Amino acid sequence: MSGPGTGPLDRMCRCAASPEWAGRSGRMPAVRGQNSAGRTLHGRKFETNFIPQQRNSTIARAAVVRTEATGDAPGRSGTEDYPLSAVPDEARQGFWPIALVLLGFTFFSATMWGGGSLGAAFQFWPDLVGIILCGSAILAVYVAGLGYVGYKSGLATVLSARFAFGDLGSRWSDALLGLTQIGWYAWGTATVTIILVRLLDLDLSLQAPLMIVFGLVFCVTAYVGSRGLAALSIVSVPAMLLLIAVSAGVALRDAGGAAGLLTAGSAGGLTVAEALTIVVGTFVSGGTQVANWTRFSGSARAAVGSTLLAFFFGNGLMIVTGAVGATVYGLSDIVEVLAVQGLLAAGVLMLFSNIWTTQDNTIYNFSVAGCHFCRTERRRLVTFVGAAAGTLLALLGMYDWLIPYMVAMGMLIPPLGGVIMADFFVRHRGCYPALGEAVVPRFNREGIAAYAAGSLAALVIPGIPPVNGIIVAFIVYACLVRLT
Repeated sequence: MSGPGTGPLDRMCRCAASPEWAGRSGRMPAVRGQNSAGRTLHGRKFETNFIPQQRNSTIARAAVVRTEATGDAPGRSGTEDYPLSAVPDEARQGFWPIALVLLGFTFFSATMWGGGSLGAAFQFWPDLVGIILCGSAILAVYVAGLGYVGYKSGLATVLSARFAFGDLGSRWSDALLGLTQIGWYAWGTATVTIILVRLLDLDLSLQAPLMIVFGLVFCVTAYVGSRGLAALSIVSVPAMLLLIAVSAGVALRDAGGAAGLLTAGSAGGLTVAEALTIVVGTFVSGGTQVANWTRFSGSARAAVGSTLLAFFFGNGLMIVTGAVGATVYGLSDIVEVLAVQGLLAAGVLMLFSNIWTTQDNTIYNFSVAGCHFCRTERRRLVTFVGAAAGTLLALLGMYDWLIPYMVAMGMLIPPLGGVIMADFFVRHRGCYPALGEAVVPRFNREGIAAYAAGSLAALVIPGIPPVNGIIVAFIVYACLVRLT
């Protein structure tokens, strides 16, 4: 962890006073018609500069108003995991706590089902292995870029989006990211319930009550915060890795050895571009919000390394596991594969652990986006509200909406990440100004235009839609910034 005065937040705060941001006066550049007023936040005085039409446009203003109005203690942000502020150096963590949380996030049953569709369509070696490696590398590099932004700034994805899209413009990203996670939470809650009822031959009348129970239980660790996510992942990630290794050994035996596995599968039905879209698209939405965890990283190595491990190895392993099940047994559901292998009891426990480690991260993402949308620091309350909404969607049949939902999110979410990275690396040159001094417009027109271009590219340009959206959004934003 960085020492006092040398951490990423100290470097970020110094950026606000650098010539690039301050000009000769040592303060933020003035805008014609601005008013200047002094404010004190937690005993620290700073200046806020904004024109009347831009009130509530300072990044930290929501937290300032809340502190003044309610008398919140200075420790509230820490208790609530800093939803509207940067993570301080003393709250930063090392590589393994972040890596285990992200691995628990990427260990997800839906990814295995995606791998199952690939396993039936391509010969395992070299076609399928090449697709999985290429797709996982694309996803990991994209997420690592956003992970670095989170580490360097200490900000959650939605706060970075406020720089990229403006004060009011960022609420579109809040809504999109939040609703995406609610949908995944609903799907995960419905999935674990339906599979358990089927595998354990329970009465169908228990399905709805179990969804309600699981919908509430899964959010408990997210309610605690990053510490709760890490505690669950420390137990569940090694257990899942062990079970997957045992299952892989049994599958190799049943396939007649590695030679039988490597030559299996070639039914067709998918193009290489479609297959890569499945590999990248399974976690491109969740990966766009990776800064929600890497903002707690104590070093760039911890932030980037943990994201590469989780989204290259973790996500890739889930796809391989699903592909092996489909190739050997004709089943893409890992729990059903374990049942065939005589490991049903372990399979049920694995399913529950697998879903839980993704569900708590998913609803945690929603709570961060929801806090920013409502400009509140009550992240725990927002967590429960999101879990209740997700549970309701599960009861309404979210289980059957997965494919169109994934396709839509694959076009709408990735361009957000492209704009955020371009804004950070090109416009801000790798260093945001201090939150208490940053002024943003209500709408950042360049960011909104670049996002629209990226979404359109994902829809109409042949190739891999998520990748098209990211690249086009990044390039368009960078060009617009250079032209203005």
